[in-house]
Amino acid sequence: MLEPQVEEGRDRTSVELFAGGGGLAMGVHQAGFRPLLVNEIVKWACQTLMDNEAELRGDEEWVPRPGEKWPLVPGDVVEVKFRYLWDKVDLLAGGPPCQPFSLGGVAKGDEDKRNMFPQMFRAIREIQPRAVICENVQGLLRPSFRPYFEYIERELSLPFEEREEGTDWREHDKILQERLSRDPADPKKRYQVVTSKVNAADYGVPQIRNRIIIVAFRSDLGVNIEQFKKSIAATHSEAALTRSIRNGSYWKRHKVDARVRAHVEARLPREDVFDDGKQPWRTLRDALMYDLAAHGDESKRPLPDVSWEQLDRISAAGGVPYHIGWPDARIYPGHTPNVLDRPAKTVKAGVHGVPGGESVLLTDDVLIDEVGGGLPTFRHRYMTVRETARVMTFPDTWKLAGPRGEQMRQLGNAVPVLLARFFANAVAEALNEADKRR
Repeated sequence: MLEPQVEEGRDRTSVELFAGGGGLAMGVHQAGFRPLLVNEIVKWACQTLMDNEAELRGDEEWVPRPGEKWPLVPGDVVEVKFRYLWDKVDLLAGGPPCQPFSLGGVAKGDEDKRNMFPQMFRAIREIQPRAVICENVQGLLRPSFRPYFEYIERELSLPFEEREEGTDWREHDKILQERLSRDPADPKKRYQVVTSKVNAADYGVPQIRNRIIIVAFRSDLGVNIEQFKKSIAATHSEAALTRSIRNGSYWKRHKVDARVRAHVEARLPREDVFDDGKQPWRTLRDALMYDLAAHGDESKRPLPDVSWEQLDRISAAGGVPYHIGWPDARIYPGHTPNVLDRPAKTVKAGVHGVPGGESVLLTDDVLIDEVGGGLPTFRHRYMTVRETARVMTFPDTWKLAGPRGEQMRQLGNAVPVLLARFFANAVAEALNEADKRR
């Protein structure tokens, strides 16, 4: 696991809610934030956290010292108390579960039963963190959800303007809009909110994963919001990947059969691609060749091939943990496979009728050779849990608890570690710059 990048003499702290299998918490930690509390309700995810960086906190409220394990409070976040951490937390992070809802449903004032954003707001009121990171699905930006999502943004801007029980959200929203039109009486109780639509592939994650990331800074800090927005601009692109395949620099990293290269290059866009100055998207082949969470030369750790004779649910290829073949993978309409020379498809938490969801991989092994000068057909199989963890940029040292289905669910629900680290680093830098000006 990467050591956190801490500015000398500075002790940044964090709290993580809805921690799941630890992707966001790990990325935040690697950016230099020391977890004072993590919370998760799912049993196997809690076990994963304890198998790695966390320990049960127990009923007694205590703050860990630097170097100690992350205190884990398992169970429903509704029952967790945070007041003992008042003004001790730099960053509150979490991906609140937010089930699909209609405007008709939320207008009745019962949306809190299915939506965990109110628990994030309660944690803010009890902690008063300097910054907040929330991750969620882009579906919240759909037109039918947009008015309610904009209300969520205003709640995050004014989390101390608590909604009275029984009040319709639209009524509360009018109050928030009126208060936001005035200068804050107490800048520590107002937050500046930045919402970004992101594709994880645009930040070096070998996976197409479209999400929203909401970042909020406490207003009294004087964070330069425009500078922060520039700091979270995308760093990688599909165009740069296309150029690297065409000019051969991609193939210098990956020695493949000429038939594989021809198969890939035949599917590239025919038109010229503009040089946008970004780095190439990382591909599934990159993920299988490198542990992208590691540094420099240490990152080149090719995963062993999975033998077709050992798709037996038991044998770990090359003895690598969680690198176990699974039988009976299928390709059918609406269920297209991952291809090696693009980022993987979105890792999903649901099983969708097969273990691990749509986690089928088209390999380099030829099933049917060229016929009449055409391109060959390649064999396919399920991705292993280890391969999926690499796509989510978990380091190879990270342990996953539970049976295969639970491991895949944890990965599908996680924030890719590199994406979390990127945004947490940007938050840390913004806080550092704000502190220098104070």
